[in-house]
Order: sequence, then structure tokens, then C-alpha cells
Amino acid sequence: MEASILIVSKNRKEELFKTLRILENYIDNNKHEIRVFLDGCTDNSKLLQKDFEFIHWFSSKESIGASKARNILYKTARGKLLFGFDDDAHPLQADFIQISEELFRNNPTTGILALKEIKGVFEGDEHIPQKQLISRPDLLVNDFIGCGFVVRKNVYEETEGFPAWIDIYGEEVCLALEVINKGYNIIFTHKVQVNHRVDLEKRKLIRANYFRFGKQLKNTAYFYMVYYPFPLLLKKIARLYFLNFKKYALKDKRYFKEFWKAFFINIFNFGKVWVERKPVKGETLATFNKLSKPQY
Repeated sequence: MEASILIVSKNRKEELFKTLRILENYIDNNKHEIRVFLDGCTDNSKLLQKDFEFIHWFSSKESIGASKARNILYKTARGKLLFGFDDDAHPLQADFIQISEELFRNNPTTGILALKEIKGVFEGDEHIPQKQLISRPDLLVNDFIGCGFVVRKNVYEETEGFPAWIDIYGEEVCLALEVINKGYNIIFTHKVQVNHRVDLEKRKLIRANYFRFGKQLKNTAYFYMVYYPFPLLLKKIARLYFLNFKKYALKDKRYFKEFWKAFFINIFNFGKVWVERKPVKGETLATFNKLSKPQY
């Protein structure tokens, strides 16, 4: 099997349907596979199984979070390349698998390709403004986002995979750091572009994404606990909470509430996360901190 396309979805039946219809036209079922994990869906997403019988379906009755769902799903994949897409994201190049295969062939020390994200809802791919489709040179980076990426299966299997100790927001950087720690690179490329079909106007109307704030604060603390050597992790966690308290919690009641919620969850789950500790090498952290983040 050349490639596996892996998607975790939660209560976005229509978006998932659109993504699968697009991907169905791009793949060869003899060489490629699609696997979908329905994470505690309550919107009848399971009915899509009748429309896409060639897809391998997985599900959980209760929501377990994107990272844990990925952890389960990716272990089942058979492809040499593992493509991760959000349920509301699709590649703009029909030959995205072939392009990715060529990039990996030309860059044998690369473990992950971070694909260019193009946000917005358009009538069709042909209506995406040309200025958003401008291609730029490939770049070595230290992270990727989950809406569109590719990881070599053999590289993924050298790592712990997506962490089961994170629910959502922050799992990608964990995998990225582990890949770099194994001596592989992450390339940010515009050669494969992904339309992430998010409504930018609606997002602008959301003045404060409190949910994301709390999750990212909690999971960033976990990230330091697991990967940073002692006592550097104490310094990083203290700085993390101090800066977020000053920048957000002091200025907004909802942020204040989410701040302390994240803090006490970190305390409560300290032992559970501490047993996951696998500090990376100092040179890995030096490399990681020198590399740029992808500019989406």
C-alpha cells in the first residue's frame, strides 16, 4: 500500500462528506486507502458509511479527543506514507500523493511534510484567489498543523506517535519534536496546498476562543513536562503561566476562569502525565528552537 489518508471527524457530517467525495476522485483503491475515525459523533455521521463502503471506518461512542483518536487510527494504517487531513480540508492538487512521494525521494532525511494551508470557503477550487496560491521555496521547520501533512510510516513508528495524554490542540508539536529527535527533518512545502474550509468571517465574530486557550495552555504545560529536562521544564512552565496570566487572565473573566481550570487540571493529572516523560536530547531542543515555524 503506497499511501493511507487518515481523518478524524467529530460532528461535521456535511464537511466530511465533501472531503471524502473529493478524495474519492483522487485516489487509486489498489494503491491507496482512506481511514476515518468518528470521535463520539452525535450527528449521524455514521450514515456516511453507506456512501463510502470502500473506506475503513472506526468510531468511539464517547469523544476521546483528536490526538487519542489519531493515536488509535494511525496504528492501523498500511500505507508507506500517512496523510493527515481535517474533515473540512482537502488537497488542491489531484496528484498530491505523487508530488509527496517525489519530495520524500528527493529528501531522504525528511520525516514529515507540512502542507501549505489556504483558509476560506470558496464556490470551487477555481475561485481561490491567485495571490493565495503563490508558491514559495520549501523550508525546514519545527512544526506542522493537523489540517494537512504527510509523515513516513516508518518514521512515525520510530516515535511514540500522537500522544494519548493530550486531547486536542498541541499533539502535532509533540510528534514534530520526536521526529526531529530521531534525526529527521520537517519540510514546509507549497507544492501541495490544502484548502481548509473555515469561514474566516465567522471566526472574526468570535471575540475570544476560550476553549482553545484553555486546551493549549494545559497541553503546552504537558509538553514541557514530558519532553524538557529537569529543571528547565519548571522554568518553562512558570514562564508559560506567568505570561498567560498577565496577557489574558487579568483582562477577561472567561480567560481567567479557563486559566485556573487549566492550572488545576495540570495539577490533578501531574502523576498521569509524569509517567510519560521521555526528555529529548539537549541538541534536539537547540535545533528545535532555531528552526522556524511554518508561515501559513
